[in-house]
Amino acid sequence: MTKISKAACVGGGVIGGGWIARFLLSGIDVAVYDPHPEAQRIVGEVIANAERAYGMLTAAPLPPRGRLTFVKTLEEAVADADFVQESVPEQLELKRRVLTAIDAAARPDALIGSSTSGLLPTDLQAHMKHPERFFVSHPYNPVYLLPLSELVGGEKTAPDTITRAAAVLESIGMKGVHIAREIEAFVGDRLLEALWREALWLIKDDICTVETLDDVIRYSFGLRWAQMGLFQTYRIAGGEAGMRHFLAQFGPCLQWPWTKLTDVVDLDEALVEKIGAQSDEQADGLSIRELERIRDENLVGILHALKGSRGGDGWGAGKLLKEFETSLWSKAPKVDMATSAGGPLRLVETKVNPSWADYNGHMTEHRYLQVFGDTSDALLRLIGVDLAYVEAGHSYYTVETHIRHLGEAKVGQALYSTCQILAVDAKRLHVFHHIHDAVSDAVLATAEQMLLHVDSVAGKAVDAPDWILERLNAISADHAALTWPDGAGRHVGQKKAREAAE
Repeated sequence: MTKISKAACVGGGVIGGGWIARFLLSGIDVAVYDPHPEAQRIVGEVIANAERAYGMLTAAPLPPRGRLTFVKTLEEAVADADFVQESVPEQLELKRRVLTAIDAAARPDALIGSSTSGLLPTDLQAHMKHPERFFVSHPYNPVYLLPLSELVGGEKTAPDTITRAAAVLESIGMKGVHIAREIEAFVGDRLLEALWREALWLIKDDICTVETLDDVIRYSFGLRWAQMGLFQTYRIAGGEAGMRHFLAQFGPCLQWPWTKLTDVVDLDEALVEKIGAQSDEQADGLSIRELERIRDENLVGILHALKGSRGGDGWGAGKLLKEFETSLWSKAPKVDMATSAGGPLRLVETKVNPSWADYNGHMTEHRYLQVFGDTSDALLRLIGVDLAYVEAGHSYYTVETHIRHLGEAKVGQALYSTCQILAVDAKRLHVFHHIHDAVSDAVLATAEQMLLHVDSVAGKAVDAPDWILERLNAISADHAALTWPDGAGRHVGQKKAREAAE
């Protein structure tokens, strides 16, 4: 995995803005050149949506956000960048002129990628002095959520350039797939073009409306494609005999006169208006930014579902997200155990994002449990119960939780959580958590939890190793001097345990 410290983005539209957000939220400084008079507003709105999406996507601690700088010249943007991404309009001469200027101004070792969706990299690198470090890096919108980028080299592109580019993409949570031979439109857009061409004919011939066509995709094969793609989906459709049976059964259909893929629909004024009117009706008054936020929420949900697939091992883009989160956790700043002497451990910083809200606009109940669970997980990582420890066959399992809701957490509100260890023995870990408002420090909720140390293979509680207990006992000794937390030992609706005993 190759980490870069500074990127340059030339062009800040839909795709360029997505690249900028992806780099910034990965902790990379970004210099932006875009002569559009409203570039800063447009990019700012894309970044705001990206931050909102990442708040829903992962609880893993992101690195400190990179520094964003808008500059007045292309040369200033790329001068000291490690990675340059060009995202100007899809016009060969314009792109070639811009890329040649980037090549002349960038460091000789800087990688230069183009977001082109179909132009040949050999044509784009034709006038470069250092064409060996140029490649196409064609992403999908939104770049900050969809992890794929097609990597395509031209005739003069060095093989090592593709390897380096893929490593950079991996470091920011993306998957670079190498397209072995350059062709117009590459792979993804060729598939999309085939579907798009047929869709336009279906609308023109009044077979269906744009909404009906979108419903056919999103309620059926679109869901299958999201996690298995095309060929693996059809392998399953072949039953136990697999792909060969599928091809034998359905291959002859390719000769039937169903499709109009070889005919180009005439996008005359009448058809453009027809599609435009139906699209307006389908949008039902929602703005582009509102549609983007809905799209992001849906994508986050699909990614989470894929991350939880196969018993938590993940599948497809969800597996990639899981691996990226693991790398984020491995780089997260460690809590200094010595700082616990003055009070409970402050372990989690978060914010209530819109997907956490209920119909009242408040954080819904299961999100409180999520934050408390994250707090317990942070404590476990602190004492050494990390991913490697769990994979070796041991962990702590939560066996009891009691939550009290004392205040309201609303959308956008910044929160932090603390942990106080109440008791420790060879098998049990008794903790008490608080969720606080990050501004006022007011307590919004508490949770008392009992965890058991287990052998996950044997499925039973066992003694924790001495080195884990030493770390826990060190924190517990610090916390022994703290005031017994209000609410500890209570059951639902009862008075404080110590009051009841008096």
